[in-house]
Amino acid sequence: MTVPEIWAGVDIGKEHHHCVVIGPDGERLLSRRVLNDEPTLLELLRDVLALSQDVPWAVDINHGGASLLIGLLISHDQPMVYLTGLAVHRASAAYCGQGKTDAKDAFVIADQARMRRDLGVLRPGDERPVDLRMFTTRRTDLVNDRTRQIKRLRAQLLEIFPALERTLDLTNQGPMLLLTSYQTPAAIRRSGAKRIETWLKNRKVRGAASIAQAALEAAQAQHTALPGEKLAAAMVARLAKGILSLNEEIGELDALIEARFHDHPHATVIRSMPGMGPMLGAEFIAATGGDLDVFGTADRLATFAGLAPVPRDSGRVSGNMRRPHRYHRGLLRAFYMSAMASIRFCTASRTYYDRKRAEGKNHKQAVLSLARRRANVLWAMICDGSLYQPSQPVMASA
Repeated sequence: MTVPEIWAGVDIGKEHHHCVVIGPDGERLLSRRVLNDEPTLLELLRDVLALSQDVPWAVDINHGGASLLIGLLISHDQPMVYLTGLAVHRASAAYCGQGKTDAKDAFVIADQARMRRDLGVLRPGDERPVDLRMFTTRRTDLVNDRTRQIKRLRAQLLEIFPALERTLDLTNQGPMLLLTSYQTPAAIRRSGAKRIETWLKNRKVRGAASIAQAALEAAQAQHTALPGEKLAAAMVARLAKGILSLNEEIGELDALIEARFHDHPHATVIRSMPGMGPMLGAEFIAATGGDLDVFGTADRLATFAGLAPVPRDSGRVSGNMRRPHRYHRGLLRAFYMSAMASIRFCTASRTYYDRKRAEGKNHKQAVLSLARRRANVLWAMICDGSLYQPSQPVMASA
């Protein structure tokens, strides 16, 4: 393996990037601020290749504003490595000067690429993982928006009708639909349970009778009209309609995610893993890019997911293990939630979980241990192209 002649480090920005090229001794050969558009980036590429045809590129962001640069480098068969922003920040402390500039960060990125051999390699991407990453990111935003809206609705309803706020399960569609038309005790009493039930049934709400009866009982428990009731009721109706709209958009997005996930070549293998449904499977592919070769081993995949603890020893203190600072939260969530689900219906997972609890681990620690073991199993399944077998020996060991 030949040692490169030069290294190019790029500090990524939204409108502009800064590129620094260094030689074997760390001397600066080029330092330039470039606009994030294709002609300017191609000009930079030509100038860097004029210095040497053998140049690894290093970036501190691998998506968003870096997408155009990465796409151009891939199309020109340029090798790339990825250095996290946190790693750049920590490494900067070892370089002269306390100030922070784009030029300094770009130099640090290039110099770290020159010295380190453990940086992740960026490879040509598949459209499907990119699509799934955008879909799952959007879905997370919508779910967070829905949670915030439900909290606002509950707070607003609590000010005028606390009995109804306690009664309704606002995670279900029926109670939310009720609030689009009925928000006050007087309005519910005037309509009565039968009329409300018919109104809900016409909108295909399940359990319409029980929802209507529960609402009427709450209305009969409060005969006082509180100040601001009329305005608050209008706000409750508006919030409820907004939440229903979010539910509809999330449902449409779920269908798109499931269809795109099933289009991936590893989908059948991933789905065979207990607890790993289309949503969590899509999050797994979105986080890993669907290409496990970039990790090399199952241990590196587990480390990337934050499931493999690292030592924090000092002096006489040894055996002190902590979760690494650098890990992918979305991938950890996919492994953790799938492990939680598998406990309910997978005998091997339940046995492993119970054994960890018997060893003195609490619930969260036992689930994390199970998730770590499942990462090894899923790695082996994808590498071999084999479906999950309940009698996998790795699940029953250690």
